[in-house]
Amino acid sequence: MNIHSTGNKKLFVLDTNVLMHDPTSIFHFQEHNLFIPMVVLEELDRAKRGMSDVSRNVRQASRFLDELIHGASYKSISEGLPIARIEHNPNGETPYDGRLYFQTQQMANHLPESMPGHIADNSILAVVLALTKEHPDIKIILVSKDINMRIKAAALELNAEDYHTDQTLDDIDLLYSGVEALDEDFWDVHGSKMESWQENDKTFYKLSGPLVSEWYPNQYLYMNKDSNFEAIVRQCDGETATLELARDYSNKAHSIWGIAAKNREQNFALNVLLDPDIDFVTLLGTAGTGKTLLALAAGLSMTMEHKMYQEIIMTRETVPVGEDIGFLPGTEEEKMAPWMGALIDNLELLGSRSGNTDWEKDISHNVVMNRVKIRSLNFMRGRTFLNRYLIIDEAQNLTPKQIKTLITRAGPGTKIICIGNLGQIDTPYLTATSSGLTYVVDRFKSWENSAHITLRRGERSRLADFASETL
Repeated sequence: MNIHSTGNKKLFVLDTNVLMHDPTSIFHFQEHNLFIPMVVLEELDRAKRGMSDVSRNVRQASRFLDELIHGASYKSISEGLPIARIEHNPNGETPYDGRLYFQTQQMANHLPESMPGHIADNSILAVVLALTKEHPDIKIILVSKDINMRIKAAALELNAEDYHTDQTLDDIDLLYSGVEALDEDFWDVHGSKMESWQENDKTFYKLSGPLVSEWYPNQYLYMNKDSNFEAIVRQCDGETATLELARDYSNKAHSIWGIAAKNREQNFALNVLLDPDIDFVTLLGTAGTGKTLLALAAGLSMTMEHKMYQEIIMTRETVPVGEDIGFLPGTEEEKMAPWMGALIDNLELLGSRSGNTDWEKDISHNVVMNRVKIRSLNFMRGRTFLNRYLIIDEAQNLTPKQIKTLITRAGPGTKIICIGNLGQIDTPYLTATSSGLTYVVDRFKSWENSAHITLRRGERSRLADFASETL
């Protein structure tokens, strides 16, 4: 096998889980070469059947590999297939001259005797070790999403890396928060050429200054110290910005279904949740910050009081925290009910706040429950939601591809709310930097019809707050 080693080219050996996670991964290594062991192809073949996202990814990866093989103009696969020969590069990027190599011969097993080679992971490690010995002048790196696989490679003194291409950010602390605190001298710097006016009982400011170029549409601004100034960036073109004073939902007179904002982040969340011009809202926060309660309260107000939406649809990824309890009987909604405990708890709270007597509360609760539908993610593909208020709970467990599938279900008049906590990811191979929720927060921050807010203060109870901080 003749592996080209010109310049600073590296040879990346792909683990099976990389192709299962991202079938387009073979196009993301630029000018470097790739190597796929035979055991990886066998594992892909075993995983191709089924309707899960993993099975779909495996089938797509196999199609890409098939196109590469048939697109080659020479006979010998051992010479390496030029990846640039696929004309439809998925990202539309300029193709590089990297080559893809397949294992075409038995490679000597140099693993210690305590690591039998018939285990798939160890077979891949044996191939990496053999390549390292055969090509000492080439830097060979194993790419795997499996932490234990990378630990094994390190124990054998092999180079191993995680698959970083799917990561939206290098550091989750760099994620857009949707909030910015203004300094005390803000008006001294930005208020010299300010214009202000009122329109439809709303107050607007148009101003310019050095901070304007750093703002995003629908970003939340507030003054530190004792100032009550809270505003939303409605328009910004890099030189000037138009701000709108936020409505005060902490006042019980402006409460939504008996729910009042308990801090400034909750107040901003209610402002954007109740805004019909904002089609997409993402809410991040730890347990007890009020994400689900605020989304439901706003949804009920806009659905039942203002008649802007026909119904509320709630869904989430069904990833168990503990041991799976097996199949559940009943209809789609009955099967999803155990997964929707948090949503149902909040619905019961909101329904009980809409009446004075027990009879009024019971009637209100029944009406509320009839306007809320619980749906499974498994049946979302191909659907179109018209005039719906769609809540996606536990969105941190979704991949970028899954969350794209859900958001593209939105038809005219539909609003989508994504709720999640990046500190509670339960899906294998997903991290805070590669989660679909992180992906959409970063990609939507510049769109004028979307808004994001990170809720930081817990309002559930002093016990829950203490547990979140110390455990």
